[in-house]
Amino acid sequence: MAVYLDWRTWRRRTRVDEWEQWKLKYNKQYSSQEEDYLRQRVWLSNLKFVEEFDSEREGYTVAMNEFADLDPREFVSHYNGLRRRPHTSSGEPCTLGEDVSALPTTVDWRTKGYVTGVKNQGQCGSCWAFSATGSLEGQHFNATGKLVSLSEQNLVDCSSAEGNEGCNGGLPDDAFKYVIKNGGIDTEASYPYVARDEKCHYSSANIGSTCSSYVDIESKSEAQLQVASATVGPIPVGIDASHLGFQLYDGGVYHSDLCSQTRLDHGVLVVGYGVYKEKDYWMVKNSWGTNWGISGDMMMSRNRDNNCGIATMASYPVVKAN
Repeated sequence: MAVYLDWRTWRRRTRVDEWEQWKLKYNKQYSSQEEDYLRQRVWLSNLKFVEEFDSEREGYTVAMNEFADLDPREFVSHYNGLRRRPHTSSGEPCTLGEDVSALPTTVDWRTKGYVTGVKNQGQCGSCWAFSATGSLEGQHFNATGKLVSLSEQNLVDCSSAEGNEGCNGGLPDDAFKYVIKNGGIDTEASYPYVARDEKCHYSSANIGSTCSSYVDIESKSEAQLQVASATVGPIPVGIDASHLGFQLYDGGVYHSDLCSQTRLDHGVLVVGYGVYKEKDYWMVKNSWGTNWGISGDMMMSRNRDNNCGIATMASYPVVKAN
């Protein structure tokens, strides 16, 4: 005799099956049954958000990615790590100007050899180090013609005197200060990333790049950021990445009316810009692995009143050929 399930029982069992499949896909294991239940509740809440999300209206898509078992507050505490402080930078002022009329409509430094593959910071608030190394890698390539992956762990372990706090956060400018004072930064191969704070073991024998100075782009000027992005190379920036749509971003041009221009919590790397479906965007390289976003990258809205503060705290290092 056939057994029929009522709709609610069927839906609950279906969701449990989806939960188990999602855990298998992302190799999720929890310390206890209670923790599993808690994560499932958060996952179900995020699933409701994804299913009700209006991608046509918002202009981007979201998905149940590997971070779907975290609520936004938890996510920020685990994966973001930009420390916004009163402006005390000693960087050189940017003299590039704001005239964008002669610039190309599309720029992508990934296709020109300036950008290493997407990396993964893990559950360590070291995004600032990844945005700093990304820009140093690009400028080192510009100066030498060689793309060298540089050590985020070197910055995490060794730049506390400049104001950085390892996995508890930091700033790209303070990373540049360290590399300048230190006389260089080690290669990724010689000083690999471990996603936790360790004792500094920098070696001058393993230098991958140097830095002579750094330049601060005019705060909140998307025009000057565009000039720098078109003429200099990949640019590290700070953004507000505290919202669920960002956490579960899957494609399209991200924009959020909830974003702040000043409450910045995440460091990323602008690797170009362009236009997608008549929407101006910044192409951003993130440090959350290739399962997130567009194989680890993201299109963020451009020329929409500095959305998410993308031009509020931008800078770039100066690297000279030896």
